[in-house]
Amino acid sequence: MWASMLCFYGSFATHVHIPCLPALLRMLKGLQTLRGIASFLRTTSGRTSWCLLSPATYSPERLLRRAFGLLTMSGSKPNVVFVLGPPGSGKGTQCQKIVEKFGYKHLSAGELLREEQRTPGSAYGEEIATHIKNGTIVPVAITCSLLDRAMKKDGTNKFLIDGFPRNKDNLDGWNDEMSDKVHLQFVLFLECPEQTCVERCLKRGQQGSGRTDDNMESLRKRFRTYTEDTLPIIQYYDKMDLVKRADTSNNDPDEVFKGVAKHFDCL
Repeated sequence: MWASMLCFYGSFATHVHIPCLPALLRMLKGLQTLRGIASFLRTTSGRTSWCLLSPATYSPERLLRRAFGLLTMSGSKPNVVFVLGPPGSGKGTQCQKIVEKFGYKHLSAGELLREEQRTPGSAYGEEIATHIKNGTIVPVAITCSLLDRAMKKDGTNKFLIDGFPRNKDNLDGWNDEMSDKVHLQFVLFLECPEQTCVERCLKRGQQGSGRTDDNMESLRKRFRTYTEDTLPIIQYYDKMDLVKRADTSNNDPDEVFKGVAKHFDCL
């Protein structure tokens, strides 16, 4: 049964000339158990519904059809890398370097929110301003709407999204609204000690960053939010083997980038 189904999908892939699909199907031949293919789907789709796959309740044919669908559609969807880390861990700096070397479009959830806040007549402006001032997380419907609009407007197919998802509500909203529209490649986790991050943020504020949250009062709230809400999201993706780590404690951005770039070199 396995051989006949894989032969059918391989034949179809040859006729429609899907790039790299035969090689990927050969990889699937090494996953000729329900548990193996279910694991493949968990790490490929990024969907909550497929993270809960039970080998006992899904037929081999259904699992293979789902795997085939993911492989054939991956080239038509925008690719997304989430960039997460504590405040001051260097998300913006490293994203800029990734853009320059690897051609991604950088979308900062925080910057999109701040830009929307500054837009005259915005329906979300006042609500966003309140959340930024209090160091709390903006409702996911607003953030997803801004991200979706920005991706459609840009028209490219590779995006870095930094500062999102920041809590379970963000994650659930993304899975509901966006996960069918994009392909999540991985989550880049920038690790940095809190004291180093605080010093960077305060220095940035003193140098005129223009950010209203680069002060000690807001930083305490932001780090509490990060610890309580964002770290569990990183742990969630880590269980799916989607997290790639980079140490950003070095204050030389070029040295830090050496550790970041290796995760993109292999794509």
